[in-house]
Amino acid sequence: MPDAKTLGVLLVEGFADWEYPLLAASAREWFGIDVRLLTPGAAPVTSIAGLRFADGEAFEKAKAGTFDALAVIGSDSWTGDDAPDIAEALRVHREAGAVIGGICAGTVPLARAGLFAGRAHTSNGRDWLLEATGGYEGSEEYREVPHAVADGVISAPGSAPGTFACAMLAAMLPEAGEQVAGMRAMFAREYEQGTN
Repeated sequence: MPDAKTLGVLLVEGFADWEYPLLAASAREWFGIDVRLLTPGAAPVTSIAGLRFADGEAFEKAKAGTFDALAVIGSDSWTGDDAPDIAEALRVHREAGAVIGGICAGTVPLARAGLFAGRAHTSNGRDWLLEATGGYEGSEEYREVPHAVADGVISAPGSAPGTFACAMLAAMLPEAGEQVAGMRAMFAREYEQGTN
């Protein structure tokens, strides 16, 4: 597929296992998107569940314009003193036209980059995000909701990998709105009360 879109998924040490699979697998399998997994310095990283991932590309070497979208996956590492500083890189990728999204603690670098200024957004709680960032521009636009929010930038709490995946895909592929809506409805059926 010559015009395939490209999605970059950034994983850091302690990444949350449940936050990227719906997005990455759906993007590749159902939408023909080229998914590239990235880590800081192409270093191996280990997930919360102990899954070791060692085949990532170096995030720092990804040039602006390389990705149609970039998803920052959550990890407690984002709130630590030695968190990778990716603020400038996020701004550069966004200015080059990439859809930028963050889920769970992956929203921290977006907030630090100023990407929530003037935009509705969400995370794991307004107070939590304020504490994790030490304060950030746009905090008054925070939305206390259990699902992803799309307002020029995609954000989601860690409990919302399904709506995060759908919001990222909808932003990348506006022409596939009906297919993304079908995917969201399929995910939602899992939570319908059954008799068994």
